[in-house]
Amino acid sequence: MKKIAAALLAIMLSGVLTCARRENFTPYTVDRKQSSLEIRVSREGFLKALGHDHVISATELSGQIQLAQPNVTQSSVTFVAATSSLVVVDPGEAEKDRNEVQSTMLGDKVLDAARYPQIQFTSSGVRFVTQKEGVTELQIEGTLRLHGVEKLVIIPVRLRMTGGNLTADGELPLLQSNYGIAPIKVGGGAVRVKDKLKISFHIVAEPLSESEGITPHNSR
Repeated sequence: MKKIAAALLAIMLSGVLTCARRENFTPYTVDRKQSSLEIRVSREGFLKALGHDHVISATELSGQIQLAQPNVTQSSVTFVAATSSLVVVDPGEAEKDRNEVQSTMLGDKVLDAARYPQIQFTSSGVRFVTQKEGVTELQIEGTLRLHGVEKLVIIPVRLRMTGGNLTADGELPLLQSNYGIAPIKVGGGAVRVKDKLKISFHIVAEPLSESEGITPHNSR
């Protein structure tokens, strides 16, 4: 019986090691110069015509992708945006108005950047949707940490290889109230910011070389 048990254990270990060898993990790092993240904030209320929508851009992005091949669902993602790097773009608006909106956004009434300096996303699972014409569509599940609150989110992503780099595009709707943020309102609510935001991103990631220090992949 001991010999049979030992043989079965050896077979099982051989199968596990074979599967591990089949998965090839390639690390990529986010290129902040080529990547972008944009937040669109709309207004509502009886006097909404007196206000204006906001376009906000993040300028400090970082993160890593561990791309698994051939089974992309074993991949993982970490992503960070510095809260203080969020800039109110608002084309066509006066600089004074943009500065006021930015000050309010980063202040303690909204994002409280001094207390919560980072917006973080860490994946916990990847689901394959489809692949067509060089574009792989995925649904990435993970934890989004914003304003000190952690929530599970699912992000649809379009992934492609471009000249050796990975590019990922997608959009995510978000309710501010889910993260303890009360939408700004003025005039008793006659003009107010909508609770739902739309976050869109274009991420470019470059392969890491061994000299840059590869972080080993941790299997889930």
